[in-house]
Amino acid sequence: MRDVAIIGAGMIPFGHREEDSLTDMLARASLHALDDAGLGESTVDGLYVANAGGGLFQRQFAIASSLADRLSLLPAAAETIENGPASGSSALKMGYLAIASGFHDTVLVSGGEKMRVGPIRRITDMVAAMTHPQAEYPYGVTMPGLGGMFARLYMEKYGVTDEHLLAVSLKNHEMGARNPFAHIRSVATRRDIFDGEMAEINNPILADPLRLYDLCPVSDGAAALVLSTVEIAKASGKPYVTIAGIGQATDTHTLAERDAPTELRAVTLAAQRAFEMARLTPADIHIAELHDAFTILEIAASECVGFFPRGRGGQAAAEGETALGGRIPINMSGGLKTRGHPMGATGVAQAVDIVWQLRHELPADRQVQNARAGLTLNFGGFANNVLCFIFKQGDA
Repeated sequence: MRDVAIIGAGMIPFGHREEDSLTDMLARASLHALDDAGLGESTVDGLYVANAGGGLFQRQFAIASSLADRLSLLPAAAETIENGPASGSSALKMGYLAIASGFHDTVLVSGGEKMRVGPIRRITDMVAAMTHPQAEYPYGVTMPGLGGMFARLYMEKYGVTDEHLLAVSLKNHEMGARNPFAHIRSVATRRDIFDGEMAEINNPILADPLRLYDLCPVSDGAAALVLSTVEIAKASGKPYVTIAGIGQATDTHTLAERDAPTELRAVTLAAQRAFEMARLTPADIHIAELHDAFTILEIAASECVGFFPRGRGGQAAAEGETALGGRIPINMSGGLKTRGHPMGATGVAQAVDIVWQLRHELPADRQVQNARAGLTLNFGGFANNVLCFIFKQGDA
C-alpha cells in the first residue's frame, strides 16, 4: 500500500444557498481544491462524490457523472458515494484506497448537499428516513428524537449536566463566528440562551433535554479535497498532509437493540482502528473535528475516542480543555453545530478544516499553534456506521 497525501482543499460557505444548484456547489468547492493543489488544467484520474439526499431532495441521481462533465474532467472515473451523514468520510476512504492501492495516482473527493428545500417538518421527515424502516420510522422516530433520548440516558449515567451542554454550544458558536465558511456566524451568550429572561423563548426545548442551541442547523454546502501519492505531493513543493489512519465500524441500526444505548460502540471501534493503523494514541492528537449534530455527541465522542475518561468529557468542556488553547481543541471550525451539516459535505469539510490546521494557514483566532496531527469523526445514522480518520503534517 502506498502512502496517501492531501494536496488540495477547498470549501464554499455553508448556509442557505438558494441561488446554487447541487452541482453548482460541488463544482465551486472542487475548483477551489483543484486550484489549491496547483493542478491548473491538469485532470485527475477519478472523482468520488459524496451525497446522501440528492435523489430525495432534488430528484437528481448520477451526481458524480454530472460533476465530471461540469468540471471537464472527462474521461476520469466517477462514482457517487452514499452513507447518510457519513457519506463524505466514505468518499474520502474510497479516494484513499484508490491511491493507496495504485489504482489511481490523483483523485478528487467532493461532498455536497442542498438540504434547505422546504418546510423544516418535511426536511426532518426526509432525514428521519435514515432510521430503521420497520422498527423506528413508522412510529415517528426522528434524529433529534433519538438525540434527546440518548442525551437523557447519557446524562443520567455519566453525570453530564445542562451546564456541560451549554459549554459545548457556547464554544462552538464562538468558533463559528470566527469561521467565514460557517452557516451560523453569531456568538451565543449564556444570558440569551440559558438563564436570562428571554432564554425560554430564544432557546426552547426541541427534544428534551436538548434545546434549539443544542442542535445543528439544516444547511446547504460543499467541500472538496485532492488526494495523490506522497511522491507527487513532495514534487509539488507545497505543504501537504498525509492520511495516517482510517477506522470504520458499524452498530445495530436501532438504538434500542444495543446492549447499552449509551455506549457508542462503533465510535470506539472506529477510533481504535484508526489509531492502530496510524500507530498513534489519543495523546498524540493536537486538534479534532467531532460529529456534533447534537451537543451531547461531542461530549460522548470525546470520551469514546479516548480524549477523556468516561464521564469526564462534559466537565472538560466546561473547564475549557476543548477550547482554543486547551489541552485538546475540538471543533475549531464551529463543528456541525455552527459550521453546518450538509450531510454529504460534512465528512469532507471536517477533513478540509484539519488540513488547514495542519498546514497552519488559519487566522490566529482559529489556528491551533502546535497542530501536527489531527482527527476527524463522522457519524452515519445515529452512530450505526462511523468513520474516523487521523491526519499528519507532511514529513511530520
